[in-house]
Amino acid sequence: MNSPSNSPLPCLRIALVALAAVICVPDTALKATAGELPAIASRQRAEKKSFTDAEIVDGFLKTAFGAEYHLAGRVDRIRKFDGPVRVFAETDRADRKAQLAKVVADIGTRVQHLDIAMTDTSEAANVRVKLVRDRDLFRTISSFYGAEKARDIRTSLDPQCLSGFRKNDNFEIEHSDVILTVDNGDFTFLDCAYEELLQSLGPINDTASVPWTMFNDNVSMGYFDVYDQYILNLLYDPRIKPGMTVLEVRSVLPEVLIDVRSWVKQVNDLKE
Repeated sequence: MNSPSNSPLPCLRIALVALAAVICVPDTALKATAGELPAIASRQRAEKKSFTDAEIVDGFLKTAFGAEYHLAGRVDRIRKFDGPVRVFAETDRADRKAQLAKVVADIGTRVQHLDIAMTDTSEAANVRVKLVRDRDLFRTISSFYGAEKARDIRTSLDPQCLSGFRKNDNFEIEHSDVILTVDNGDFTFLDCAYEELLQSLGPINDTASVPWTMFNDNVSMGYFDVYDQYILNLLYDPRIKPGMTVLEVRSVLPEVLIDVRSWVKQVNDLKE
């Protein structure tokens, strides 16, 4: 798809969906050492990895339905890609592009039924990630959604990064756009990259009532935590279909959750 600056119609269509944002405090003091950030390592050591069925289902329903910032269209149905996901990074920062590629590969490893990978061409992509300097963030949001909506987004969310998707009448996501800033430190970049990429896949509603999910503006992770692996694996199980209502999802969740638990346990080497 052409960029919004060259083609206003796709920009308008993208705006007729849902948005999610991350509000982060820049941590420029953190530096990557030997491929590991201390802030991420400490969070992984303290991470809660054991959850009841009710805790997992509660977070799934709260993030897979609804939208943090609702522009138009129904948000009471499951929204997800129904096919391979290909991610294109628009940037001149080779280091950030390499980090993004690792994030995409990690997501692909941990979500069983999701075919996701990077692509070298924008034409082959259905997820476009635009990496910009912090000072250019508002200008970039304006180019995507128009100046008026951009001002509303800034007032409502004051985002550090942003994602949104366009879905069809069957609630299948056709295209997602992600905007990330490159100059607010490694932790903020990774935190935003994971949250916005994952939300661009469907669970776009943030909630302050679930303390274990990165889809909570009060939570910063910087990696793909176990709880959110449950959410994404539930969403991309073939039995959870685009367009399903809450009641329809609840009817299949018990059997889906059994398989998802087995997968998440295996991929994370979790103990009983």
